Amino acid sequence: MVLVVILLFIFLIIRMPVGFAIGISGVAFFLQHPELPITTTVQVALNQTQNLNLLAIPLFIFVGSLMNLSGITSRLLSLSMLLVGHMKGGLAQVSVVLAALMGGISGSANADIAMLSRILGPDMEKQGYPKGYTGAIIGYSSVAVVTIPPGISLILYGTIGNVSIGRLFSAGLIAGIYMTIFLMILVWMTSKVYNLSPARSSRAGLKDILLSLKESIWAIMFPILLLVGIRFGLFTTTEIGAIACAYVLLVGVFVYKEINFKTLMNAINETVISIGVIMFMIAMSAIFGYGIPIDKVPQMITELITGITSNSFIGLAIIVLILIIFGMFMDGSIIIILLAPILIPITKEFGYDPVFFGIVVTIIVTIGILTPPVGIGMYTLKTMLNMNLNHFLKASTPFFLLIIAFVLLMTLFPEVVLFLPDMLYG
Repeated sequence: MVLVVILLFIFLIIRMPVGFAIGISGVAFFLQHPELPITTTVQVALNQTQNLNLLAIPLFIFVGSLMNLSGITSRLLSLSMLLVGHMKGGLAQVSVVLAALMGGISGSANADIAMLSRILGPDMEKQGYPKGYTGAIIGYSSVAVVTIPPGISLILYGTIGNVSIGRLFSAGLIAGIYMTIFLMILVWMTSKVYNLSPARSSRAGLKDILLSLKESIWAIMFPILLLVGIRFGLFTTTEIGAIACAYVLLVGVFVYKEINFKTLMNAINETVISIGVIMFMIAMSAIFGYGIPIDKVPQMITELITGITSNSFIGLAIIVLILIIFGMFMDGSIIIILLAPILIPITKEFGYDPVFFGIVVTIIVTIGILTPPVGIGMYTLKTMLNMNLNHFLKASTPFFLLIIAFVLLMTLFPEVVLFLPDMLYG
């Protein structure tokens, strides 16, 4: 596997498309072992895509596209403005709250970053927000709530690692709420440093908030319906993805009346492109990962880490550092596909629940989209906000440290996120 990993990094350095880099480097393992039929590469790639749970991923991607086109986002923006627009740094607080409300809709931090940049970026610039700070707020608001159902990374982790997706969703909801609160506190503190004004001149009245809540209730109920449906066995993860598509179509067509044939075709087009990229990489990852158990890579890494320390907290901290480094170079979905089968057994050895570790992995690998040198979200912000990357990195440092501190806090007290799945599932 050493040659396979070396080849993978060489291909990534020369900017070969990630899917091809993974697949071609994986073929090297078979060339090293002539006793393995080369046709196995085709078989394992096809088998990897035959998992029924993976069908939930394209369904929820489709849901996210439909939600963004159905008018729900604009209604959530109005609700967020009424709730926190009067606070210091009003638009920054709106970004945090809106990201949390959208976290259970799009399921993707990259999608939220693009959406929030278009919605809030121009207004934040008009109110004098430094562009680097605007990028940091929008970026880390989206990253912080990626665990709120139906996060695509949680579904991917649960499928690859054979972990209950229902438990992951319930733990992720709690983690997302915590991070939203912590981010709002940090925004309040940093807004004083930048001397940022409220977005509203006065606090909204209860009547206005309730009216806006009524308009947004279809979106707010969404993650709750997911948890209830899965917990009581009404639907499997895949089935609830199909139900969610029907739910969003009904809301968009008959309630808000903003989905028509044209917008539906646009949503389908976006979904097909996203699905093609993700499923290709998932298929190629099977070729790459075939030699991992044969060469006993998990056991070797376990021995390496336990040789450094027997302390479970330090051991997990080392794993988090590894994930941060990988996140600087690779997409979060790919890291989960490649490393989850290796790292889950290791964290079990340290006594950590796979559900808890799934939340940690999802948060850490998603931070990678905002870190150099290959952060997709960072470059999306640079393009959409026309910001200086050095200014962004300086402004985002407190937010990065906050997320890392939160992960370390969870590591010390896993029950802060596990109490809900334990209560619901025992």
